[in-house]
Amino acid sequence: MKYNFRTDLKYVDINGHKLHIFRAGDGRKPKLVFMSGSGTAAPMYDFKILYEKLIGDFRIIVIEKFGYGYSDLYEGSCKIDDVIAYQRKALESAGEKPPYVLLPHSMSGLEAIRWKQLYPEDVAAIIGLDMATPITYMEWSDSEIEKRIGLMKKFQKLNRLGLLFWYPLSRRGLDKNECRELKLLKKRNLMNDCYINEARAVQANAKVTASSEMPRCPMLMFVSDGKQVSANWRENERKYAAGVGAETVFLDCGHYTPNQTK
Repeated sequence: MKYNFRTDLKYVDINGHKLHIFRAGDGRKPKLVFMSGSGTAAPMYDFKILYEKLIGDFRIIVIEKFGYGYSDLYEGSCKIDDVIAYQRKALESAGEKPPYVLLPHSMSGLEAIRWKQLYPEDVAAIIGLDMATPITYMEWSDSEIEKRIGLMKKFQKLNRLGLLFWYPLSRRGLDKNECRELKLLKKRNLMNDCYINEARAVQANAKVTASSEMPRCPMLMFVSDGKQVSANWRENERKYAAGVGAETVFLDCGHYTPNQTK
């Protein structure tokens, strides 16, 4: 897929701030909305190796939240209902209409679940790409959250000093220009304050999501080996899947399941 970075980037205005939405494929076909995990520098590129295999049969949409990809580094509310509201508004402003199939990776699993709870007619199905569920975050202690935030702040400082050379970025499926853009977005975005604010809100967001009725829609959960995430990850995925009647596929791979496609 060829993409001209000077002319093809499409933004919508959300409260005076630019939010980037990547869209490709036939708008008459089922719509797949890719939702990135926490700290992903450039979701549009992160998901590319997967969505390029699907673009012939689906409408592809990648939402780059504030602080992600080409969107503004705007520190808005991280309350989960507010985050979903501005993503819905962004899709509407871009001319997209539901129903959507949501494909959340990692932390955005909470957003996908909550989206279905709040706006059930919007969501036809959820396909979890090692998506997080409320169970895991509710097991975290306050000290665990602060430890993770402290690590993010250290990475942020190293990135600003240009010293985070070793931080892994997947370049699979990207051409030379896309790799250059990815590198620039890493330099701008990595561990910015939007990510840190999301981390501070994650426990409260998990509690809000867990306190509402479990979503009822077709759900397929691809699950990693759990080694790169939290303790009890696989067991918590099993528990949640059993509660919502989801089908599970357990994979022998790391957390970035979208990049495991062949």
